[in-house]
Amino acid sequence: MLKKERHDLIMRHINLHNRVLTTDLVQLINVSEDTIRRDLQELAEKDQLYKVHGGALSKSYQSTFDDSTVYAKEAKLSIGKKAISLIIDGMVVLTGGGTTVIELVKQLPENLHATFFTISPLVAIELAKYPRIEVILIGGLFSKNSQVTYGGQVINQLSEITADLCLLGTSAIHPVDGLTDTDWEINQLKKTMLNASKKTAVLCISEKLNIALRLKVAPIGNIDYLITELPKDSKELLTYKDNGVEVL
Repeated sequence: MLKKERHDLIMRHINLHNRVLTTDLVQLINVSEDTIRRDLQELAEKDQLYKVHGGALSKSYQSTFDDSTVYAKEAKLSIGKKAISLIIDGMVVLTGGGTTVIELVKQLPENLHATFFTISPLVAIELAKYPRIEVILIGGLFSKNSQVTYGGQVINQLSEITADLCLLGTSAIHPVDGLTDTDWEINQLKKTMLNASKKTAVLCISEKLNIALRLKVAPIGNIDYLITELPKDSKELLTYKDNGVEVL
């Protein structure tokens, strides 16, 4: 594989999943770890990603204040608009992190009266702009890779919550394998969030459909709503409907 092809493949994966691990790229591309490290360094020098220990992070994943680098921004805006239909006054909402959730929050009705629990400081900052929303940031260890809080303290706090709705981004969703991810700590976090909520909506750009990663988060039957930028009658979504998921 040519260097440009490797770089394009790396950027596709980092744009889809917000972060990549060097070990995963070695297996995916079938080259040496040194080659991947050089590729990541070159892409970092071109300001296309952030190189971190063990892998790399998306440029769009680091701040709510500069959204010029958000991948698939129009799709995420569309997803956000659809998701807002699930949120009503007086609701208790639990959110994960990620750029899709942030784009949703930026579009909330100005006078929405609700309580939001979140594990994402970046999401909390956006929520704080709304005068009638109570914002509760779940504190604990902070993941530099995923930009959310995690660990036993966070899981304990989440286990004491009963949310009406959980808004969850995802790295991958599959009609058979359900929700999956690559990060063990984040997996445990997402499982706890699902258990703490009466209903769960997964926010997912269509490029993440029909993908299964190595760690299981939840079976597809645990998801109530799937929200993508696609029309809800798209053929790509039929298998999810067949598995009992309401598609918006």
